[in-house]
Amino acid sequence: METPNMTNPLRYEVLNLYKNLLYLGKEYPKGADYFRTRLKKAFLKNKGVTDPEEIKQLIARGEFVMKELEALYFLRKYRALKQRYYEDDNK
Repeated sequence: METPNMTNPLRYEVLNLYKNLLYLGKEYPKGADYFRTRLKKAFLKNKGVTDPEEIKQLIARGEFVMKELEALYFLRKYRALKQRYYEDDNK
């Protein structure tokens, strides 16, 4: 029998994922506030999930989103650098 003081071991993974996504959202193209509200809504939507397997799937989805954001930022920085240092070949 679980006591109220016993926490789910996946709780820390979820909190860490939330913090990492919140940090990545600072550079989001539509703005940090837009990203923060969408992130909070997504996490609150799944607040009641208690099945460990389903929580792991949701964490995996969140990690995928994190990788996609990192790729988006990397591509944006690459394009900015390329535009700054190389002439446009379409001329």
